[in-house]
Amino acid sequence: MDLGKEKIKKTFGARMRKLLSYFLKGLLITLPIYATYKIIRSLMESIDAVLLLDTPGLGFIIVIVTITSMGFIGSTIITRPIVDLMDDFFSSIPLVKTIYTSVKDLIEAFVGEKKKFSKPVIVELNPGVYKPGFITQDDLTQLNLPGIVAVYMPHSYAFSGNLFFVDKNKIKPFQGESSKLMQFIISGGAINLNDKNEDTL
Repeated sequence: MDLGKEKIKKTFGARMRKLLSYFLKGLLITLPIYATYKIIRSLMESIDAVLLLDTPGLGFIIVIVTITSMGFIGSTIITRPIVDLMDDFFSSIPLVKTIYTSVKDLIEAFVGEKKKFSKPVIVELNPGVYKPGFITQDDLTQLNLPGIVAVYMPHSYAFSGNLFFVDKNKIKPFQGESSKLMQFIISGGAINLNDKNEDTL
């Protein structure tokens, strides 16, 4: 009788573990989809509210088309001097200059023609402890820091980071794509790198 109960308990436990496994796998599938949906929907609703539009999603479409059109117009030879003039204007106002240039430099670092995060490196913080980052300035003699470089180190699971001044001797070049290393950092090391990059790390 006891053997029968024990067998039932084991069978029941195995089935519950199986169900729990299915549930967890379901979370892995549904939660990212739901989170992405909620973020996009929230963004679209916020844009619609700002533009005072009643049609869901119309504001988002208008913003995308407007930004794309501005990019096209700003790339033409005729309007380029006007864009440069506006750039000089915003860069000449004391308080506005700080905000404008900082935002512009940050955006250009990711999507500009001269991307800043194109030199991925591994920095030795302590013996046996390393942190990935990107060289943004490889010459800091203007700050009276010869032999020192500026390294931006992004945070994991966030679009932020810190700037460090690092001795060149503490830096190892990362033999791989900058975008791959950025994904690796932001994911907290959860994504897989190819064998060549893993050896570098």
